[in-house]
Amino acid sequence: MCAVPDGQVVVADRDNKRVKLLSQQYKVVSHWDVNAEPQDICQITPSEVAVTVNTRNIHEVQFITVNQGKLVPGRKFQLQHECRGIAHQNGDLFVTSGKELYKYTLNGKLICRLYEALGYNTVRKCAVSPTGDRLYIISSSQNKLLTLARDGTLLATYSDPALDGLIGLHVTPAGQVLVCGYYPNTVLQVGWEGESKLANLATHKDGVRFPWSVCYSSITSSIIVGQLGDNIMVFRVE
Repeated sequence: MCAVPDGQVVVADRDNKRVKLLSQQYKVVSHWDVNAEPQDICQITPSEVAVTVNTRNIHEVQFITVNQGKLVPGRKFQLQHECRGIAHQNGDLFVTSGKELYKYTLNGKLICRLYEALGYNTVRKCAVSPTGDRLYIISSSQNKLLTLARDGTLLATYSDPALDGLIGLHVTPAGQVLVCGYYPNTVLQVGWEGESKLANLATHKDGVRFPWSVCYSSITSSIIVGQLGDNIMVFRVE
């Protein structure tokens, strides 16, 4: 998920092969059918997002503009590897393949491979700090959050029993790191250095059920949690 201005949210709905635009009331107001499974999404400009689309034969990044309450597909580029997670910062596009982290330009030119790990789903999703000096990677197969320097150097590794089934990752505009534990039904805030837990933001007691993704909307001061199936939960931040 990705929060855009006016309190709207863009959702990559993998199972239904759709990208959806939600209103401030979290109702679907527009959608665009994708030719394969959308895997992840990130914001490029206040009105544009990029979506990774991946199947056995299709690996591409699709750009979509939010225009007057509608989703309008724009340019796209093909990749020579699987594309899973995606993040953007200051013109740099970071894409994961499941076991590598790559850096691209917004035009689809490969700059470099920043990080590589052994085993599938060791580099699942990614996020970047607002200043670009920290990159965060989810290793789903190892239930670990990895923190990298700008050049891909590994700085920290964090694990926690509350992050069993680690899958959701988001960095807020203020640099706060949010992660989800799928099986324990938890949403945590981790320190920006990637070495310690700061807070339990939401748990099973709050109604969280199999959290798959998380994002923060600074417009509505809300943490939005995408869950297994077609439902989300919204928590207001005091």
